[in-house]
Parts: sequence; structure tokens; C-alpha cells
Amino acid sequence: MAAAALAGCGTTTYFAGRALPPSGLANRVLIAIQNPSALATGSLQFVDAYYDIRCKYNSANCSGPAFSISGFSGNLPYSIQNMPEELTGAVYSSGDGSLTQINYAAEKTIGAVSGLNGASSSVFITRNQTYIFAASQTSHVLTVVDKSATNAGSYPLSLPGIYRVSVNPGGSVALAFVQNSNYVYYPVKLTSVETTAYSGGPGTWPKGAMDCEPQNAPGWCLFQALDPSGNPLILDRPVKAVFSADGSTAYVLNCGPECGGTTASITPLPVAPMIYLVGQGSGTLPSTTTTLSTQCGTVNIAAGCIPISGGASNALVDSSIMYVVGQQQMNDTCSGGSKCWGGHLTVVNLQSNTVVPSTSAVPNPVSISDGAPGAVSRMIEADDNTLWIGMKECTNGERANNNLPEGCLTMVNTTNNTVTLMPYLGDATGIAAVTGLSKIYTVEGGQVYIYSTVDGSAINNQYVTVTGTAYDVAYMDALTDANNTVY
Repeated sequence: MAAAALAGCGTTTYFAGRALPPSGLANRVLIAIQNPSALATGSLQFVDAYYDIRCKYNSANCSGPAFSISGFSGNLPYSIQNMPEELTGAVYSSGDGSLTQINYAAEKTIGAVSGLNGASSSVFITRNQTYIFAASQTSHVLTVVDKSATNAGSYPLSLPGIYRVSVNPGGSVALAFVQNSNYVYYPVKLTSVETTAYSGGPGTWPKGAMDCEPQNAPGWCLFQALDPSGNPLILDRPVKAVFSADGSTAYVLNCGPECGGTTASITPLPVAPMIYLVGQGSGTLPSTTTTLSTQCGTVNIAAGCIPISGGASNALVDSSIMYVVGQQQMNDTCSGGSKCWGGHLTVVNLQSNTVVPSTSAVPNPVSISDGAPGAVSRMIEADDNTLWIGMKECTNGERANNNLPEGCLTMVNTTNNTVTLMPYLGDATGIAAVTGLSKIYTVEGGQVYIYSTVDGSAINNQYVTVTGTAYDVAYMDALTDANNTVY
């Protein structure tokens, strides 16, 4: 509220010394819209999230279109990587495979990233804007776009079946995942000395490199994560990684049964071995005497692994707590004769690497919205100790089969794990936490909705609805980059 008041008094800055943007709005929610008109396939509009209107407060007419990001031309914008601390964002468009950078302060595009090698099923840009990592599934390559002063260029590292990539907050490590696989891969940038040493082609590449590009003068190489014995690290259908606050530990989500595997779990991996100096190491993980249970894989990791009965296809780390979301196979039979899947949230203590014990006052895990097995949901923390989770295909699971509430959007009170399901409005594909104002913006069924984080009640969305199909939202003026459902 203070930011809005200052803006109204004529100041040109608001919190954190940020300059007031051209629109004059201090609380902006960005909306990625597909097919906004017969003449356009994509648009980025933003609204005033303080008053929940598409125009300036006290405007004579608020029935027209919202403010928009100038210069955007992406085809079918699909996801927004929100980086408010850097006053920037990156929008991926599925229709043309483009990644467009947005300048939040100027409310215009910076330009599209080149060299992505076709459509990407998962793509991230580092916060310093220096590296882009993309899982180019149709091209079967992990693409690294290097914009640094050394080794600049696009590097398509061959990895058949790749479909997801995860990047730690500092951008020092990227982990790549192959569909229906039990292995993990990572790229490493070579120094100029190493590029010279390994410039004789594949026969001279560093130990364990699966691919190096360019092959006769490599700037980047791709490696497979190994166990302490030097053998491939075997997990259970790993699909994604989330990272500790300092970026030193990667928590790999083993999707397990949701993805055709055996047991869902979390495997903590130390990041340091994956950014080793190529010429001075083998890339293996640190040796340890701690042996894991076979239900979590066959690798030895000092930190151990954490079985997750409720499923593990997405997670969010908050200090020493991790919230894990997934689908658990239930006992009853759904349509088609197969067992039903039920959505669950599991809370994990990262200090002990164990699931927090369930009590009568704070149950764990808890039932949430159902969703497509193996699909990465949307998760974000918001005001009033709430966690919001968005799912797709929520009407095909355990809840629908038992005539229970089956909305795709779940609100969880994290103090006692109380669960509230919002009414069904379609797939929940985007969530933005408007922190400090006790509200969230969501995209459900292609339209924009607003909820109070105090009690989950709906807030009037009349003046923020869009023409076309909304697909994602982001709070451009959030305090931290953690206000993001993509990472």
C-alpha cells in the first residue's frame, strides 16, 4: 500500500529504489495471452494488481485492453520466468519456440534469444542473463546459449529423449533429464586452455564426456552423473531438480510410479562435483560409506534419499522445508479399468532429510487436487502462510471417482496443512503471488482469476479478464525472484 501511496504523491521511485515504470503502476501482474485477436497469436498484457483493473485508477473508461509489453511478437506465449530482482522476465512461446526477454522497468522487450535449435519442452535463462539452457526435445539436444565474454555461441549437445532441464539460482549448474530414463546429465563449460587441449576431436575429449561442441574445438561438454564407483548414477525416473537456497545442493525429484518407475523419492546431490575443472577431475560424486535403500536407487550418497509415498513430480524449497507435490496410485479403479491417481502434498525436513511426522493437528502428507501423473504442477508461496498448487487434468482422478471436490487449484495453510480446493474452472496453468496485498492471480481454463490468501475467497476479476486464452501470470513487482512458478 505504501508503494501505491508514494506513486500517487508524484514520486518516481517505489520499493527497493526501483524507478516507477512508464505505466505509473507499482503493482503489475503480467499475463501471457494466446490468440488475443484474429490478427495476433500472442500478447503480453499487464494489469494493476492493487486495484485489480486494466487501466490507471480513476480513468474515465476501464473497458478497453490492458497495458501491454511493447515489441512482443511471440507465437502462443506459454510460460513466464519471473525475475523481479533483476527487473526482467523471459517469456517462452510454444508456437515458434522463441524465448523473449522483457525489461520490466521500460515495459518493453529486450529481444528474442537466438540459437535455441527449435521448440523447447523446458527452457531457463540465468539471472545474470548470461546463459540459456533449453531441453530441445524435437531436436534431441540440450542447447546451451552462452552470452559470456568467452566461448560465446550456441552449443547443441546431443542427448536423445531430453525433455526437461533444471538450473540452480546462481546459474552455475544445469541438470538435464531424459524421458522414461533413470539417469541425470549436466553440461560443463571448458576453459580456453581445455578447449585447446581437447581440440583433437572425440578421441581427445575429457574423461566421461558424452558430447562436446564444436567437436574439434569444444566450448561446452555434456556429462552423465556418476556414482562414487564411477558407474552411472541410477535413480528412479528423475524428472526435475530444485535447489537449496545457497544453490549447493540439488534435490532430484524421482517421479517413480507416476512415470513408469518403482518408488517416488527425493535424492540430494552435491552440486560442486558438477562444476569441477574438467581437466582435473573425473566428474564422480564424493565418496561415502552411506548406502541407500534399494527403494531409492542403487547409488551411494552421503545425504541419503527420502522416499515420498505421495508422489514427487514437483517441489518448492523454503529454507529448511521442502514441499513436494505428486500423484499417488490409489486402491480404487477409475475410468479405463486402471487404478486412480490422487494428488498429495508431502512436507520434508531438509535438516534431517526426512518426511515431517504426521500428527492429528498437522497431517502429512495431505490430499490435494488430482492431476495428470508425472506432469509438473504450478507451485508458489503467498501471503498468510499459504501455498498454492495448480494442476492440469484434475477431473480424471481419485476425487472425481468418489464425487469429491475436484478443482485444479489448491490452497494449503502451511501452519496446519489445512487444504482448500477452489471450484473447478479448468486447468490451472499459472499462479502469481501478489505479496503484501494478500491475494493471488491465477490462470484457470484460459482466463484470469483472483483469490484472497486470507480465506481463499474469490475477488472480483471483471476488469482483469482477457480476450483470447490466458496461459501464465507473473507478479512483475515482487520483492524476490522466488515469486515464480517456473524454477
